[in-house]
Amino acid sequence: MKRLLLAGAGHAHAFVLESLIRQPMPGVDVVLVSPEPLAPYSGMVPGWLSGHYRFDEIVIDFRSLVAAAGARWVQGELHGLDPAQRLVRLVGGSSMGYDVLSLNVGSTLYPPWHGHAQLLPLRPLSLLRERYERVLERWSRDPSCSPFVVTAVGGGAAGVEALLAVLARLRALRPDRIVRGHLRTRGPTLLADLAPPARRAACRALDRAGVAVETDSAWSAQIDRHSDLVIWATGAQAQPWQRAPARRGALAVDAQGFIRIDPQLRSISHPDILAAGDCASWTERTLPKAGVHAVRMGPVLATNLRAALLGPEVGGAFIEHRPQRHALSLLSIGAGRAIASRGTLGAEGAWAWRWKDRIDRRFVSRFRTTRPDCATAAPTPLADGSSTTPGTPR
Repeated sequence: MKRLLLAGAGHAHAFVLESLIRQPMPGVDVVLVSPEPLAPYSGMVPGWLSGHYRFDEIVIDFRSLVAAAGARWVQGELHGLDPAQRLVRLVGGSSMGYDVLSLNVGSTLYPPWHGHAQLLPLRPLSLLRERYERVLERWSRDPSCSPFVVTAVGGGAAGVEALLAVLARLRALRPDRIVRGHLRTRGPTLLADLAPPARRAACRALDRAGVAVETDSAWSAQIDRHSDLVIWATGAQAQPWQRAPARRGALAVDAQGFIRIDPQLRSISHPDILAAGDCASWTERTLPKAGVHAVRMGPVLATNLRAALLGPEVGGAFIEHRPQRHALSLLSIGAGRAIASRGTLGAEGAWAWRWKDRIDRRFVSRFRTTRPDCATAAPTPLADGSSTTPGTPR
């Protein structure tokens, strides 16, 4: 029996499992490995930070999705690969073999050491809930009445949305206390990938929220000393195992450690490995690390995994991913408003928020087989043990 190993509970893997529900692959053992069974949808994270959504409203319950697809979920995290032996090593020492491997492990951040301020990195998403709940718990118990300073580091969409959301949440919970916001970016402008009208709308939203913006400003220890909370929202970075040659083996990566893939989402060095989303580097052109691209890769990944496992006569032909030149961006700015941007066009309003809310809720609901249980689920062990390889490795 062949084994398809899905590493990571990313947006693209939700499409793969949905495909398996509609059309199972007999004779294929499908296993999904992820640290947690509940995966937040990145597009709804700002709404959850602000208190607009409950956590269970923004997550995809991968354990339920896996069960509906006739697959199995294993709780674990990648430590490294041995592509030559078709072997994945997990944190903790166990290993798993595969015939075809799909990587959808997302990105992470490497914030600097801090001494005084609380630090809230926005990646990895799997740890964000626990970290943010600690921030809110401390905030609710803090007897101080002095002004509270929140600084976001990063001038992209994540930094702007997260800062506005956190400020709104803290102010709503403690209207008696002053909360000040700062945003710092190393670039000369905010939201460089968005249309000029969208950037201007974002600046107006930051101004309404009382946020002081500093461009051309790198992080320094001074920020930490003068902040009570630092939101770390700089550019996406590759996972530790991707950056370490000894842990990734001969898998081809770019200069930053992202897995190099061709238009069919296959590794340029190992065609039995496919990758999608933030962990991958598309060789045709540079794609922003944004959820919209992982979502659009999902159906292509599902089709090509089937082709890789079953062959062209049964599984069909490989297809190519063709990303949009100008993808639609919808940014939440709080107070029931959002910014829409595509190409050179951009606008702000309550209509944009309603549009975004409808799209996001529809996306999560399509993968909802049952109501998510927000308690941590117990792992489902492999029937043959997590350290064994497939019966017929090739």
